[in-house]
Amino acid sequence: MSIKSKIALPFAKFIRKQVYKWANNPLETQEKVFQYLIKNAKNTAFGRDHHFEQIKTYDDFKKQVPVNDYEGIRSYVDRMVDGEADVLWKGRPLYYAKTSGTTSGAKYIPITKESMPTHISAARNALLFYIANTGDASFVNGKMMFLQGSPVLKDLKGVKLGRLSGIAAHYVPSYLQKNRLPSWSTNCIEDWETKVDAVVDETLNENMSVISGIPSWVQMYFEKLQEKTGKTIAELFPAFNFFIYGGVNFEPYKNKFESLIGKKVDYVELYPASEGFIAYQDTLAEKGMLLQLNSGIFYEFIPAAQFFEENPPRLSVGQVKIGVNYVIILNTSAGLWGYNIGDTVEFTNLSPYRIKVTGRIKHFISAFGEHVIGKEVEKALNDAMKGTDITVSEFTVAPQVAPSTGLPYHEWFVEFVNAPENLESFAAKIDKSMQEQNIYYQDLIKGSVLKSLVISKVKKGGFHEYMKSIGKFGGQNKIPQLSDNRKIADVLESFKV
Repeated sequence: MSIKSKIALPFAKFIRKQVYKWANNPLETQEKVFQYLIKNAKNTAFGRDHHFEQIKTYDDFKKQVPVNDYEGIRSYVDRMVDGEADVLWKGRPLYYAKTSGTTSGAKYIPITKESMPTHISAARNALLFYIANTGDASFVNGKMMFLQGSPVLKDLKGVKLGRLSGIAAHYVPSYLQKNRLPSWSTNCIEDWETKVDAVVDETLNENMSVISGIPSWVQMYFEKLQEKTGKTIAELFPAFNFFIYGGVNFEPYKNKFESLIGKKVDYVELYPASEGFIAYQDTLAEKGMLLQLNSGIFYEFIPAAQFFEENPPRLSVGQVKIGVNYVIILNTSAGLWGYNIGDTVEFTNLSPYRIKVTGRIKHFISAFGEHVIGKEVEKALNDAMKGTDITVSEFTVAPQVAPSTGLPYHEWFVEFVNAPENLESFAAKIDKSMQEQNIYYQDLIKGSVLKSLVISKVKKGGFHEYMKSIGKFGGQNKIPQLSDNRKIADVLESFKV
């Protein structure tokens, strides 16, 4: 055992103990964060405009601060980008994390000297919790790879601009630098296919112990390794025992991953966003991620079923219930206020507070009043694949409102790795699960408003070609699994088998 791994285990146990101190005092912790945020933003432009000096309680806050999306704060961000200080948060940001929005175009999410450390400590703590829970720190002796965006940052009137993962690359601690892959030069490659090829060459003969990234893009990396060597990932990297992921539900990828890897490994889920590091998996014993209540974020939750009402209820952590689908709202030490990042979550535990991501509030189908959400389609697909060797690479679902003949239906565009022998039977299993989960969908089927769903097979590599065609091919981009229109579906028509 190396000195590094010897030190890692007691340190991991110490950090776990410290984290659970605040996690086991959630309401007090959130109240402290709330008061800290109001105090530090009181003299900002946003704070003055919204009378922060009058805010003493959360009820006061809700009266003064509306729920916003990026468009709601764009005028403030534009002032910051132009060089003005003390706009959304005191001073100027350290960075802008550039993200792409469907309606807002490029978005510039501020990251401040107060918020940046919370991103880094949460990512570190996720690794330390794994060590503390398993008692195994051996992976620190191997190579660790994080498939991420380019660390090259641009200057925007004195503030650095880049992708969040590229910004985070500048904060890898010195004691991990020798263990970190890919190299800086490879990470700087912008073209994703070229980058993955370079990563394959660079890691092929290394002792990889940890690999992290969005599942669809790590799968692409694994497949290229297998094509090049004819070996499983376990044969290539015997020390690889755990995979870190975030951004999407892993279940649809799990069968394919285990086939590529060739052995069982542990999976650790993270919930990082440009707006804040929201949660990470703190235990392997149950599903759900520990909500980061002590990371400069005051959370609000709006029941998703009521989100589009004129005055939907806004709830603090102390008011939530297990099993309800909520839109998550952030107030942060980066100056985001009443900010809707677009995600929906459910609580899996209230002691401590653990969540799972259920989808996107904008990604749903209700073309006929069915209110289908991401969690439902993911579960239906997993139910249909259970106990089979069927594996799926990617999928997305859209309504077919005006078919050339017959009743309307939901069209599932699916790219299979191992396809079912009988596509209609597989579709029927998915449809059965959908009806069991969603009473509105079931009523529409039984009432002959909709016919059962239809699966359209997408050719191998078709989703990658689709992402290229819209200029979003790369490790930080994800395919929406639900759309309430045919915008994605119409493009995918040309990639059908």
